Amino acid sequence: MSAQSRSAAIVGIHEYPSRDVEGRVTPLQIKAESAARALDDAGLTWRDVDAIYDAGEAGPMSGFMISEYFGLKPNVIDTTNVGGSSYEYHAAHAARDIAAGKAKVALLTYGSTAHSNMARIGVGGRGGAALSPGDNMEIFTGMTLVANYAMVARRHMHQYGTTSEQLAEISTATRYHAMRNPQAVQAMKDLEFLDIRETTIADVVNSRMIADPLHLLECCMISDGGGAVVIAAPDVARNCRKQPVWILGSGEATKYPENGGDITTSAAAQSAPQAFGQAGIRPAEIDIAMIYDSFSITVLTLLEDLGFCPKGEGGRWVEGGRLRFDRKDGPALNTDGGGLSSNHPGMRGIFLLIEAARQLRGESTSQVAGARLAVAHGNGGMLGSRHCAGTIILGRD
Repeated sequence: MSAQSRSAAIVGIHEYPSRDVEGRVTPLQIKAESAARALDDAGLTWRDVDAIYDAGEAGPMSGFMISEYFGLKPNVIDTTNVGGSSYEYHAAHAARDIAAGKAKVALLTYGSTAHSNMARIGVGGRGGAALSPGDNMEIFTGMTLVANYAMVARRHMHQYGTTSEQLAEISTATRYHAMRNPQAVQAMKDLEFLDIRETTIADVVNSRMIADPLHLLECCMISDGGGAVVIAAPDVARNCRKQPVWILGSGEATKYPENGGDITTSAAAQSAPQAFGQAGIRPAEIDIAMIYDSFSITVLTLLEDLGFCPKGEGGRWVEGGRLRFDRKDGPALNTDGGGLSSNHPGMRGIFLLIEAARQLRGESTSQVAGARLAVAHGNGGMLGSRHCAGTIILGRD
């Protein structure tokens, strides 16, 4: 980690504790409370914030709406929305804006009541009033979001011999971590999970089939929730309450269906080399892998494309519990419990940054001893068709 790479740092974090708000609060209220607590975590105030990054999940025209709601007059407003990877993009953009001298303190917030609103995120229609360029080829088939991921899983199995048992390693690792996280355990209770405990490979592959070959325990929960992240310039960061978590590298990419394209390769194959190259480190050096886990296959393909193992070898690579926090032979995966067993309110990218920062500050409920480097990778859109990738490399002093 070079001194030149320390141009911006995560200095404040907060995760809204409830995954089932039952209509008691709005997404905007979740965002505001999370922002206030993240600023307090950093030892900063609303007056310090001069940059806002918002994905518009709480309402239209989010740039000036959220500024007014928070009572801020920022110098920078960024309303990039690329689904679940939005907050990795925001972190990258904040680091660039801070390095360019346009801002000192950036605020990222997220709030959602997807569960309370009974949103059919995975198995319902894809929604939206406008048609996308690919709809004339796809929408008439009735393909849902989960079907896109199932298609990738089946292709990965056909192409590389990957098995359901290997995919189940993802779910068992995240549940192993979730059972050590009181907020995740409470989430599963509130969302009426059955038989809440650590799971086995057999539990996963014998759970109900949702979209062949993906089983129930390979699909993320649908929850309420939110959070906030504060990113600051070095002169601010070094005087904050908590140890700064430095943004060392970032990468962004987009992928969509093409003739001759390989759906088992994600946009991470383009974004990861950018991020690791800028940070000057290798995937093998990473202690914590916070990877978007909408489904088990999402993680498996992203582990390959991020460079942890060659394409097609992910199934064998994750075998034997390798991704657990108390192992030494691989990065610890989604140590908060992930979208599979902690929370998934619709766009989970901000929680990847939050838990990565927790780990590097030594505050996780599944703490990796001596953790120094983390990757947070968001996948926005649908893996089997069009999606965006955002890769952030984080490190501590």
